[in-house]
Amino acid sequence: MSAAFRARLLAGEKLMGTMVTLPTPAVAEILADLGFDWLFVDGEHGPLETADLLGILQAVGTRTTCLVRVPAALEVPIKKVLDLGAGGIIVPQVNTAEQAADVVRFARYTPAGARGVGLARAHGYGMRFKEYVQSANEQISVVVQAEHIRAAENIESIVKVEGVDAVLLGPYDLSASLGKTGKLDDKSVTDAIDHITKTCLAAKKPLGVFGVTAAAVRPYIDRGYGLIVAGVDTLLLGFAAKTLREELR
Repeated sequence: MSAAFRARLLAGEKLMGTMVTLPTPAVAEILADLGFDWLFVDGEHGPLETADLLGILQAVGTRTTCLVRVPAALEVPIKKVLDLGAGGIIVPQVNTAEQAADVVRFARYTPAGARGVGLARAHGYGMRFKEYVQSANEQISVVVQAEHIRAAENIESIVKVEGVDAVLLGPYDLSASLGKTGKLDDKSVTDAIDHITKTCLAAKKPLGVFGVTAAAVRPYIDRGYGLIVAGVDTLLLGFAAKTLREELR
């Protein structure tokens, strides 16, 4: 499943997903059954800890691919979520080529990297160790987030880092780094987004973006973004319940 997902990602296919933030495996299981190409499991913001991530990955199983956003571009959280069986990682605040290279190194086994070797769920708890280690570098998707003005300034070198499979734009954090929090139409913000977009497209580096609604991500899809995450489990639940309540009145 994850190998096929990575191949589709690198081929530039449109891959539609939604975000999981609740520490309830059944929520992820329900979303996985709806036909999304992937799930963005958020281990950076919100309550998800290691045991929660394990339960979510077990519940989803092979229904779809889960990319887990780790808290930071650090070795331990990256290898931990990969050992749990995530199909890939999303790494926040990757602002330099050096950081991007570190992310790849932490996520890939030698000779492509220096990922630590252990026994966990990804390896069939040891029963499929050899098979997993031999195939993991081809299966695991590595996505770095461009969500700071420093990332925009360094995007030309970031996209050249071998092993970075895609760049996920973070418009809101990017706007905050410019002192324009939430002002996505401000020229300084749109200029930074345009620079990231044009650089990635020119380098044929797959681009991703998050938006709360389909309407929010549609302009990015029209510009060639393929790794799309729309909606959040909490908002999907809240808005659906609110709509139902209003319909009942």
